[in-house]
Amino acid sequence: MSNFFIDRPIFAWVLALVIMLIGGLAILKLPVNQYPSIAPPAVGISVRYPGASAQTVQDTVVQVIEQQMNGIDGLRYISSESNSDGSMSITITFEQDVDPDIAQVQVQNKLQLATPLLPQEVQQQGIRVTKSAKNFLMVVGIISEDGSMNRYDLADYTVSNIQDPISRTAGVGDFQIFGAQYAMRIWLDPIKLTNFAMTPIDVSNAIRAQNVQVSAGQLGGLPAIDNQQLTATIIGKTRFDTPEQFENILLKVNQDGSQVRLKDVARVELGGENYSV
Repeated sequence: MSNFFIDRPIFAWVLALVIMLIGGLAILKLPVNQYPSIAPPAVGISVRYPGASAQTVQDTVVQVIEQQMNGIDGLRYISSESNSDGSMSITITFEQDVDPDIAQVQVQNKLQLATPLLPQEVQQQGIRVTKSAKNFLMVVGIISEDGSMNRYDLADYTVSNIQDPISRTAGVGDFQIFGAQYAMRIWLDPIKLTNFAMTPIDVSNAIRAQNVQVSAGQLGGLPAIDNQQLTATIIGKTRFDTPEQFENILLKVNQDGSQVRLKDVARVELGGENYSV
């Protein structure tokens, strides 16, 4: 083959020029990406099981979800991580040629089969499914210049005002907040609970029963009667949003008529949703 081009130098030069010309035109058509996707597509599942140990999360949540994920088209492998604070994350990695959007839909469909088998506490917390990526594109630090806001104030402000716009930005697959938003914290006193012959389950049931949103209906709703002149919406009981309202939750009525309220057995305050971050 080399002798063919040595004996025909003009043909070799013309062929080389044609290849260079084609290469120059191809450069203009090449896609340009500042952060190209090199790693295979992956979908992440994050769940929180409050009060559970890492082994409990592994046995009751992770294994149930992983069993349902087997058989997804283009699946390469599944990795999971369970933490002592009750949180866990599952990363499902697919082959390179799999569409990330289709992979996320497949994972969500499979997850619907596993959801009824999970503990009730996990279902109430919700299950988050996102396109997973192991590299950080940007890290932003938020501070209070005058020192009037603590770490929980800043985290709650970030979740309430910054989180949604960032998640809707084109190209953002996931986000992680190193902090916790506000939540109503109830610290039970075991000695006081014993004195009133009560358990944490009794307190939990009372809070769940009284901290509800009631739909009271309307006055003068359809079908209307003759000569009706007024139509009004009844605003009923709403959920509690202050520590004082939670403190007055009725837990028990004794035989002598005395009442046991939440403030008698616990300390209620507005604090961070999670102190492990």
